[in-house]
Amino acid sequence: MMGRGGSYCVSRGTSFAQVLKKNMVVTPGCSSFVPQPASDFHTYTKPKPLDQAGNSPDKISSGPKNIPKELIERYKRGETHAVSLLYQLSQVLQFQVEMKETVTTGGITGFYFAFCAVIDGVEYKTGMGVNKKEARAKAAQLALEELLPVLENDGVLPDSFVGPPPLPVKEREYPLSETHFGRTVFERKNPVKDQIPSTIKEMFSKLMDSYPEFAGCGGTVAAFVTQTSIGCEVVALGTGNLNTKESLTPSGRILHDSHAVVTARRSLMRYLYRHLLLFFSKNRSLEEKSIFQQDQNTKLLSLKSHITLHLYLNQLPKGAAQIPSHLRLNPLSISAWEVNNQIGLHVTIDGKVFSVFSSTFEQCGSHVVSMSATDKITQWQVLGFQGALLSHFIEPIYVSSILIGDESCSDTRGMEVAINQRVDGITSKLPMYYCVYRPHISLVPSVMATDAHSTQRTLSLNWSQGDVSLEVVDSLDGKTVEESPFKSGPALASRLCKAAMLSRFNLVSKEAQREELLTAVSYREAKMMAKPYQEAKSVLKSYLATRGYGQWVEKPPISDHFTM
Repeated sequence: MMGRGGSYCVSRGTSFAQVLKKNMVVTPGCSSFVPQPASDFHTYTKPKPLDQAGNSPDKISSGPKNIPKELIERYKRGETHAVSLLYQLSQVLQFQVEMKETVTTGGITGFYFAFCAVIDGVEYKTGMGVNKKEARAKAAQLALEELLPVLENDGVLPDSFVGPPPLPVKEREYPLSETHFGRTVFERKNPVKDQIPSTIKEMFSKLMDSYPEFAGCGGTVAAFVTQTSIGCEVVALGTGNLNTKESLTPSGRILHDSHAVVTARRSLMRYLYRHLLLFFSKNRSLEEKSIFQQDQNTKLLSLKSHITLHLYLNQLPKGAAQIPSHLRLNPLSISAWEVNNQIGLHVTIDGKVFSVFSSTFEQCGSHVVSMSATDKITQWQVLGFQGALLSHFIEPIYVSSILIGDESCSDTRGMEVAINQRVDGITSKLPMYYCVYRPHISLVPSVMATDAHSTQRTLSLNWSQGDVSLEVVDSLDGKTVEESPFKSGPALASRLCKAAMLSRFNLVSKEAQREELLTAVSYREAKMMAKPYQEAKSVLKSYLATRGYGQWVEKPPISDHFTM
């Protein structure tokens, strides 16, 4: 039996050197090969042959791009994923790459997924793993083992080049095969799109069966689901569609934003804190139950390799994701006003959405203002869903897919523009561990019908794996309601509030023996001590502003100036 992440060599008739050189053209007066520049981020096209005069028929005016050494070095330092690097190289060298699911080889028993890299039609070594993510990663690593020596030996790696390096490209999705004992049994639908909605529906129904009096709170639902080789599991869930009407205070005990995805994300953070306590428990059996593993060099934790995280939304999030279907990211084809108002940043005030360029937003006065759900998801896919405090312990956590269960939604183009395209080109500017992680965005069946006229629309529910009971929050007050199955105390502060998060942070800091973190005198100071995270956040806000999407609106610091 072959171990996890094993490989099997297949016979090939073409070497990487041949593939590489057939995708390079000779520059007149130059004896060496140079890669053709990529003209489109999403399209891979082979360069056209030169005419007899040595000119390209497309008359590309820009000079040839070489591969920067930093791309390779970042991969060797473990800062770039193997699959991402392979797609980056395909953009620069203009070869076609595909991560193709194949079958496990004879004599290998057990349940394995198998993938191979296909470069310009040539299949390379097969990588295997207990899930498709691990198998793809192994296949990409095996392909790079052959590609990188060729690139380095041919001397096509300059120290640097003008412009940012190519960004990771979202992998094409392939149907998974259900493989048992080394052979493919039958093709089945994508398990993520099939299993996750039904898993969430089952969990939500179970919660509502226990608390039928709150069944009307499910109009807007968001949930985080983990996927492993044994199936899917809901780990955090939230509902809600409003902001608080309360003024900002330095107590840390009011929830300012109770939109479903924000509530679900804060529930996810509680789940992550639980697993950090398991990891730092000094109990071997408890540590093994944790979802985390530790990098021995950086001492930071990351999700175990067989775990992937997914986000489900039963409605398109408020903001740029809801742009009209006719709109395109091309300022020459539509008015600048429409670009600014539709594709730019948005805020929510009293549950209503406004462009940051809107005069209504400028007149909001003392109302609590939050960035739109779409913009927050964009931020989390760059900075990670863990937030500043948790980044002291763990690497950024991203979702592999975003599933939209909105029956009124016909396409996901708005999400693609908002989540992916607005931050094109930022990766090279970010500190270590941070990147633009491009989730697969797709439409899936709705978990439950949306009830826009519910009498409980001001209530927000939250739950995470390990909770004994549901918590119900009044979105307008930002506090738990008296009838809530879970109440933290007579003050009715939610278990999702900032003060509760700071309490968990201090507990984990103590268990992890991170004494320097316990010196923070306030919630804000603890957040600002996460310097790489704050640097990445600053880069993101500046990048969005310089590209014309508007200024990111921060809440006044007073809301973070509290201690425990």
